[in-house]
This record gives sequence, C-alpha cells and structure tokens, in this order.
Amino acid sequence: MSTITVTLPDGSELELQEGATVEDAAYEIGPGLGRDTVAGVVDGDLVDRASELHEGATLEIVTPSSDEYLDVLRHSAAHVFAQALERLYPEAKLTIGPWTDEGFYYDVYGVELDEDDLDAIEEEAYDVIEEDLTLERFERSREEAFEAYEDNPFKREILDDEAADAESVSFYQQGEFEDLCKGPHVESTGEIGGFALLSISGAYWRGDEDNEMLTRVYGTAFESEDELEAFLERRREAEERDHRKLGREMDLFSIPDHSPGTPHYHPNGMTIRRELEDYIRTKNDELGYDEVWTPELNKADLWKPTGHYDTFKEAGEMFAWMQDDTEYGLKPMNCANHAHVYDDHQFSYRDLPVRYSEFGTVYRNEQSGELSGLLRVRGMTQDDGHAFIRPDQINEEIVRTLGVIDDIYGHFDLDVQYKLETKGDDAVGGDDIWEQATSALKDALASEGLEYDVEAGEAAFYGPKIGINAVDAIGREWTIGTVQVDFNIPERLDLTYVGEDNEEHRPVMVHRALLGSFERFMGVIIEHFKGRFPTWLAPEQVRILPVSDDNLGYAKQLKNRYLGDFRVEIEDRSWTVGKKIQQAHDDNVPYMLVVGDDEEAAGTVSVRDRQERERDDVAVEAFADHLREEISEKATQPTLLD
Repeated sequence: MSTITVTLPDGSELELQEGATVEDAAYEIGPGLGRDTVAGVVDGDLVDRASELHEGATLEIVTPSSDEYLDVLRHSAAHVFAQALERLYPEAKLTIGPWTDEGFYYDVYGVELDEDDLDAIEEEAYDVIEEDLTLERFERSREEAFEAYEDNPFKREILDDEAADAESVSFYQQGEFEDLCKGPHVESTGEIGGFALLSISGAYWRGDEDNEMLTRVYGTAFESEDELEAFLERRREAEERDHRKLGREMDLFSIPDHSPGTPHYHPNGMTIRRELEDYIRTKNDELGYDEVWTPELNKADLWKPTGHYDTFKEAGEMFAWMQDDTEYGLKPMNCANHAHVYDDHQFSYRDLPVRYSEFGTVYRNEQSGELSGLLRVRGMTQDDGHAFIRPDQINEEIVRTLGVIDDIYGHFDLDVQYKLETKGDDAVGGDDIWEQATSALKDALASEGLEYDVEAGEAAFYGPKIGINAVDAIGREWTIGTVQVDFNIPERLDLTYVGEDNEEHRPVMVHRALLGSFERFMGVIIEHFKGRFPTWLAPEQVRILPVSDDNLGYAKQLKNRYLGDFRVEIEDRSWTVGKKIQQAHDDNVPYMLVVGDDEEAAGTVSVRDRQERERDDVAVEAFADHLREEISEKATQPTLLD
C-alpha cells in the first residue's frame, strides 16, 4: 500500500498509509494521544477526527486541552439547541448551525420565536445535556440524504451546492436527533458544562436579501458553569459599555435612518472629536507633517493605477457612478490624493521626508447588516498621513512614528499590541519589494524593542503593515492605528525625487494613521471609559451646584471670572443638593463644585469628583490652576483629590 507524509506543528514529518485519518495519525504518534483525539486541524481547517489525510497536509491534533476544543464543543452545542428546538417545535426546519468566536448560532425556518421563548428551549437543551447522548457519525448516500430532507429545501440546497459530486455525505446522530454535518463534534452532549441562549435576530438565507428570512438564534457553551458565568458577566459589562447606548444617553451622536452608516455628531460628541483633532494636530506637528485637504469626490481614474479601484470596486465597497460618460466616485482612501499633491511639486533628496496629513473623510459601501454604530460605518474620517521618504530614511521614520503612537495611547490608558501583517493573496508588486518593506517594519519593531505577532497574509494589497491594537478596560482588542511601508504606489504613479547624483529616484511611501478613524476610535474610548471621559475630553468638565437659588449669583461669578477657560455648566434647577450631585454623577461629569452660603462668604468651593471623593474650602484659583494642569497633562482620571 502506498504512503503519504504529513507535517506536524513542530515541523517534523509523519509517514502514514494512504487513506489514514486524523485519528489514525494520532494513534501513530502515541496511544494516549489517540485516545484523547477530538478533532484535527488540517491545512488550517478544523475537521472531524475521521477525516482522511492527504499527501503534504499540515496536521495538528485537537484534544480537550487544545484551544480549538471550545470550537468543537460549541459546534456540538448548536446540535443540542437544534435537538431541543425540534422537541418543542417539530415543524421547525433547520438550515445551518456553525460555531462562532463567542459561541454558535443556528438559523431556522418555519417557526416564530422571540426572546421569551429562549428560556423554555434552554431548559430543554439542558435535558439533552443531562441525557449524555453520544454523538455518532454515520454516512448516507446522497440520494438517501435527499429523501431524508424531503420537506427541507434548505438542506437540499446545501446538498446540491456542497455535495453535488459526492457519493455519500456525513450525518451526526444523538438520541433521536440527526443532522447533515461535516463535524467535528465532542463524544457526548454531557461534555457541555455551561450552556446559554443569548439572543434572536433575523437573517436571510445565504445572506441574500432576495431569499427567505430565517430566525437566527445565538447561543454559547463552555466546559463549566463557572466559565459560562464569567462570560455572561463580561457580556453584561460590555452591554453597559455599549457606545450606542451611551451615545444616546450622553447625547454624543446619532445615526438616523436617512444616513445609514454615516454618523451625525451632536455638540457633546463634537467637543470630544475636536479635542482629538487638536491633539493629533500637535502630534502631526511633532512628526513634521504639513496638513492638506483633498476632495472626497474624484474621477474614478484616480484610483485605477494604484489598484484601489480594482480592490474596492470589485468587492462592491466603492461608491461610484457614471456622469457624462465619465465614472466618478467617493474616495475610499486618501493615498492617491496625497500622491497627487506630492507629484505636483519637484523635490530633491534634500527635501525628503515630505509629509502630508489630513483629517480625510472616506467612504466604504459596507453591507447594511455589518454596520455597527461608530465601529463599522460607511463614512469615516481618518487621521491619515503619508510620508514620502528616501529608502535610507525608512527605519527612522517608522521608529519615530511608533514612538508617538505609544505616547498617544498612554493618554487613553490603552495597552498596545503590535501585529505585523504580511503579504496576502491580493498583493500587488513583486516579492522583492514586499520582502524589503516587511524587513523594514521588522527592523523598526526590533530597534524599539517591541514584541509583535505575525498575522500572515493580512496586509493591505499595496504593502505590509504594522497594525496597532488597543486592549480596553475589559480586555477586548481593537484594531485602530496602522503604519505601512509602500514601494508600489510610488512606482505605479511614477513618483520621483532628484537624488544627489542628479538622477531621478523613486521615493518610498509610508502610510500611517495614529488613531485610525475618529468614528472607530470614539466608539472604542466611549466603551473603554464607560462614558467617564478624562477631564480633557469630557464634554462637560465642571458642574457648579448652588445649594439654593440664593447662591446662583456666586455660581455665575465663579464660571465667568475664574473658570472661563473650561467647559462649565451651572445646575440651576430647584433640586436638593443630593439630587444635583446624583445627576452630575450619572452624567459622568468629572468635577462638581458645591457652593452655598459658607463657600460664598469665604470665596471658596467644595469640590467633589465623580469617584465620590470630596474636599471642602478649596480656593477657586487653586482649583482652576489644578484643572488647567490636569488637562494639559491629559490625565486619564480626575486627580485633584488623589
């Protein structure tokens, strides 16, 4: 019998008989590993342990201690849900039920469900788990599978699309329930320690709005109830921090139906955005950038040489239309416009680096179902920048940029993680320039002593990049800023500078965004701070609380004479002091100044912060000086009462 060779995670090779499965390979390595095998990762795909291996495959064995085990467990949990659903709603037609990063979902048809129905289904699912049913894989011929799904056109469509040439297809059975499925699954339903159904939404079959509307039920599963409870607590905390909820409560922004995916900033939200813009302008000045402005509307021809047109237009992500036999579009990126500004001048080697920055608004035609508040939008404003440099300036340029980025994120109390994204399948340009650009990024990271993960194949089509991820207060990771080295666009647009030899040379282009987009960054920090912004960012920095109407005059004097440089409001409603303090606390105001007859007579204030700390008899000038210093230092929390 002929043999095949597979590669294991440590790079070693394993020789097996042709037709060997994942489980066979595990037993070949060792009987203990064979007994513990749950599934396998073959060429990057999670597969059933009964899957056959092929010559040259990469193989990783999945056991209960593997990271992938939770995916397998959740896939089985999707089947548990489906079995519980069929017990309660026999008329339901099942479609697909994959695992996800946080759990699983199952799309069903023919039954009307709402949130109130989830408790009963979840209770039935726990019965299935307690029955400790074995999940057994078996095969049917394609014809038998078609007969089994005589009343389910969705499963028949899956058979037509994914098993058109197959002689047989795999099913999994647990008790009375069976489902067309490739796997993998755990051995029994009893392995699921914690199970919960989370929410319901609508979803079109195959994601096509011309198809039937299905009911999508989301759930999650863990090995233990403790892990489930910890997850649910994180989920509750995330819901409390949801920037869409806080955005409404704090009157920061809205996204009305007439402009889906394009936020409207209200005065409070615009205050935060302007502070961010002013801050980034100072950093751009520090890095030597000159600010430009370029139009959002351009002829589509602008983006064809750079590759943006093909990339965004073919993906359906570009807003474009014909007018007078000419195609126009809204810019998806600022790169080509900045390259035009550079090309409108003649530079020598002495002039470089030439750096342009812009708060440039770009547009992406994101699908409606993917839009999410400020985090996923169609119109976004990037704090974009492009540096045109000599090849010998690459390392210094990237190092300086990374240093500024690290400083910026410190003022938001965000931990930074770096990701090196390398060449993907859609890359343009030769391997040599990609290797040169990637090496430049690696060298810069090394010279700064920065640890990073490699994200293979995730780079933009025109060059490798360093993705800057920020970790928020509850451990979530957000991709925000980027630094990219680009040899392609200068070549494609024939950008030049005159070298020391009086010959024309090609500049290197460094793309960088310090915050990414204002929309996404604001969404992140709203959730990170839970609406309790640092004083320098807070829409309202101080609220003066007169004890009675008799103290309103003193409150106005304080605001106008001493606190005119700050964002100050006076609570003039005829409430009790306790209610005024509670409201200011609920509104996330950093500082409250309580002023009554005693304070007015002494010319002082009683200071409270939103952490409910307080100090009496504070001189107004001293408070203003401290506030000025705290804002200048961009402290992340009120510091007067530390």
